[in-house]
Amino acid sequence: MNTKYLRFLAGAAGLALVTATGASAAEGTRVALVPGGPHPYFAAWEDGGRDAAKDFELGAADYKVPPDWELSLQNELIESLVSQGYNSFLVFPGDSVGTNSTLNELGDFGIPSAALAGCVEEPTQALFCLGTDTGNSAYLGTKELINALGGSGKIAHFTGFLVDPNTQLRIDAVERAVAEAGGGVEIIQVIADIDAPEPADEKINAFLAARGSEVDGIVTTAWIPAVVASTALRNLGDKRIKMVGIDHDQVVLDAIKDGFVHGTMLQNPYGQAYIGSYAMNLLNEGCSISDDAPWATTAQTSKFIDSGTAFVGADQIANYQDAMVKVTQEIMTTFKDAYLSCK
Repeated sequence: MNTKYLRFLAGAAGLALVTATGASAAEGTRVALVPGGPHPYFAAWEDGGRDAAKDFELGAADYKVPPDWELSLQNELIESLVSQGYNSFLVFPGDSVGTNSTLNELGDFGIPSAALAGCVEEPTQALFCLGTDTGNSAYLGTKELINALGGSGKIAHFTGFLVDPNTQLRIDAVERAVAEAGGGVEIIQVIADIDAPEPADEKINAFLAARGSEVDGIVTTAWIPAVVASTALRNLGDKRIKMVGIDHDQVVLDAIKDGFVHGTMLQNPYGQAYIGSYAMNLLNEGCSISDDAPWATTAQTSKFIDSGTAFVGADQIANYQDAMVKVTQEIMTTFKDAYLSCK
């Protein structure tokens, strides 16, 4: 096991290396799961980390959230967690470049890390990126919407923060699916930077009030826009507009069940935390990343592992969790042999 820990010092003093002995080493792998800020998507990380800690007898796999979506706050939290003895980090990048600098600093001192649910810029010392192939998910969701529209119509796209490295991938993917529709489908509005309740509520409802009669379909590729749009369509009481959402918020699931939303694209945050914590433990026990790991082909990074996605419509709502449980089990079955070299 790695016995080196990085202690971040405040201000211009920079970084200093300390050697951990005694209690820290005895506790084994201590994973910190750190999102970029508060968001309902990441809540399942806490469950996945807790179950991984129990199943693999880790010292910890704890969910730690910065108080707001500011890169400096995320970096400060990581600094604090290192000083508390956490020796492995699973991080959603608050900024693909800025977070990468922090993960590279961790790597310089032998602390393993990986990007979770979103990737950092390369080159990077993050050992892998485990997350949804967000472009593919948005592409498949848009294709489902186009099918529901019968291959023609005007659609709107509601999506997430522009600082989120996934957002542009989703915008591009929606455009690609529409381009493949052969001219029958038109994107009449893209509203981004609304993955928070207030801007989502304001901009989505304003759009529907002004142009609702023009739009035939809606695709949402971020959690809160999906919730707000589902609520707005229910409040309108008109099932003419077809919508494909994302994630598994109960508001979205209920809207699908009641016919106000066509379906949703599931992601797998629980599996990300569970599989990621499992991997960090093996890496701390002496395994390394395999030279011939079967990385997924994606624009996000050269070391990407797809944590899975699936469309769920009204027929699958009762057992929607089964799709992601199956994906997690499949990844776990082959993960060690596929991605790691363990002596």
